[in-house]
Order: sequence, then C-alpha cells, then structure tokens
Amino acid sequence: MKISADVVRAFTPTGKLRASINTGNPVLAAADAVHGARGVSVDLARGFAQRLGVDLELVVFETAGQSVDAISQEQADIGFFAIDPKRGEGIHFTAPYVLIEGCYVVRNDSPLTANEQVDRAGTRVVVGKGSAYDLFLTRELKQATVLRALSSQAVVQTFLEQGAEVAAGVRQQLEADALPLGNLRLLPGRFMVIQQAMGCPRGRGAEAAAALAAYVEDMKRSGFVAEALQRHGIGGAAVAPPA
Repeated sequence: MKISADVVRAFTPTGKLRASINTGNPVLAAADAVHGARGVSVDLARGFAQRLGVDLELVVFETAGQSVDAISQEQADIGFFAIDPKRGEGIHFTAPYVLIEGCYVVRNDSPLTANEQVDRAGTRVVVGKGSAYDLFLTRELKQATVLRALSSQAVVQTFLEQGAEVAAGVRQQLEADALPLGNLRLLPGRFMVIQQAMGCPRGRGAEAAAALAAYVEDMKRSGFVAEALQRHGIGGAAVAPPA
C-alpha cells in the first residue's frame, strides 16, 4: 500500500514515528532493558514505521492510562489500546487486531463461583486504574464497589492488602500474579472481551486514520499478528477477525 507524503507528515511531526507502548499489559508488551520494550505492539509499531519509511521512537509507559494520555495530548503519534468509547473522544481507533479476556480472581474460600455473582452490594472489585476493564466495570457494575490499584500489575497485591472480594484484570496478568500464590482462583469464563487496537490522535485527520486502519488489516491478513503472538509466547489471545 502506497502512503502519501501528507500522511507520512501527519504521523511524524517530529520527524520520527513516536509509538506509545504500554508495558502494563503482558499480551501487548513487556519492559526490555536494551530496547525499552518488546512484544507484539512493538513489532507492529516497527512495521508501521517501515511502511512510512521513517525511524521509530518508543515512548514507554507502565500503565494504559499514561499511554492513552500520551496520544490524547499528542506526545506520541500511534499507540496500542483496548477500544473504549471514553478513550475514543481523543483517539482514532483501528479495528482490533487481538482479542483478550477480562477475568475475575477470588480467594479459594470465596462463595463466588460465577461472573454473574460479582455485582452485589458489599462486593469490592479491584481494578488497574485507567485500564480498559476499569472503564468497562465502572459503567457496568451497579451494586459492587470498584477499588483502583495504581496499575494492572498491582491489582492482585492491592486486592490482598485491602481484603477485597474480587480482583479483575487481563487473564494472562492474573494467571501470572495470582495462581502461583496457591490460595486464589479464577472464576470460570470471562466478564468481557477486550478488543486491542491501534490508534492515533484525532487531530491527525481521516486520511491518516484510514492508513493506520489499512495497516492493521494487512497485518492480520498476512499472518504477522499471529506469528508475533507465537514468537513472544503469548497464549490465550486470539487474532481479531477482519474488519
């Protein structure tokens, strides 16, 4: 796909493509001492920079909220986010490239056995502040109380320290943080499907947004996304269907 010079300029106001990378979601990226970050989102960012014919600069954050702010405030040119209507106020989203699951964790002796039982008075649910599941559960839970940890990585620790009833998060993060402790379990199934997409600031224009959307579709269709998930050892995530 040929990209016009106007679109290249729209994505590179500083001369480089600045990619906002969130290392708080293990499906997308992880911190790397040499390069700053590594993972599926880094591979996609590098591929898009190559398509534009420009150098790539990674702008690395530990939380989704910080990464969203970087795009909304035009401190970065592209990013990788779960699609959410609130975030969409400042970000042009592509269609999703990966689908992941939002799940609940409880103590082994908890009376809760199903996702549908969580939304009850007296139930406190710990989420990562500013995460996609924070935004979703803040809208959807009517009786349970939402408590916010500083980051997705801190959810299980905060859940234990606060003596809360439920921890919520991305399945892979919860499996890594909770299951090794031995006294916690995941509730069966999921409470949401998290649609991970690429995005750019809304001020970059419709033509730039269309070019980014086309790139994502190409990467899904070519098998690039599936290969990246396998290369980085990411299980439990599915490549999103064509837009």
